[in-house]
Amino acid sequence: MTERFARFITAEDGAITVDWVVLTALIVALAAAAFSGVEGGVEGLTNSIRDYLSGLLA
Repeated sequence: MTERFARFITAEDGAITVDWVVLTALIVALAAAAFSGVEGGVEGLTNSIRDYLSGLLA
């Protein structure tokens, strides 16, 4: 049993999978933070464009 545990601890077969999972999670978290940071600005810009276009059509 201890020999199996020692082999499990020293094995590096799945290490690259863990690296990719952590890297992907970091990229998703950064994208979410970036989108939430610009959300208010985009909404304001959209309202400004809508008001401008409504003024052209009136």
